Amino acid sequence: MGDFGVVADVSTIVVDTLNRALVGLSPDPPTAELNDLSEPVQIDKPKLTVFLYEVAEDPTSRNRPPVRALPPDAPTSRKPPMALLLRYLITPWGGDQLTQHRMIGRALQVFYDEAILSGAELSGSLAGSTEALHFTLTPLTLDQKSWIWYAIQKPYRLSLNYEVRVVNLDSLDVSELRLVRSRTISGGTTP
Repeated sequence: MGDFGVVADVSTIVVDTLNRALVGLSPDPPTAELNDLSEPVQIDKPKLTVFLYEVAEDPTSRNRPPVRALPPDAPTSRKPPMALLLRYLITPWGGDQLTQHRMIGRALQVFYDEAILSGAELSGSLAGSTEALHFTLTPLTLDQKSWIWYAIQKPYRLSLNYEVRVVNLDSLDVSELRLVRSRTISGGTTP
């Protein structure tokens, strides 16, 4: 499960996965970096920017039961983790059009081949956990993509939209459960 840093950990995993994939593209390979696109992108060499543009709650994971733990001293109950969907915009910058298309192709290839990351592929608060991150290319219309670029006040560029699910964010709402030590059953009379 993830603590409050899980969103940052997933963003790091996305960037690290892309950087490993970009190594073989050229003698001086492009890089991937986190960027909120609020400032002009510095293009000293070709790169992919990774922009987390939306965090949403996964509606299919609502109404899960509380998580119960039975430590030796006192059993506890915790609200189920909040299941998050993280939506990323991945955009090529710099180089010529063919280089940008190769970077897009490599990103598509890596998230197709490694659509589910788990176990040793995870880092940060997710390292060593049983969590799995599922990467899905989000089918957006050209109008929807244009609105994203309009919202960040940048001209439209070729980009990929990926959704990462399910990122579990642990709740801090923990309550101690009291054990039942005895019970009394009283018999009633039947007519």
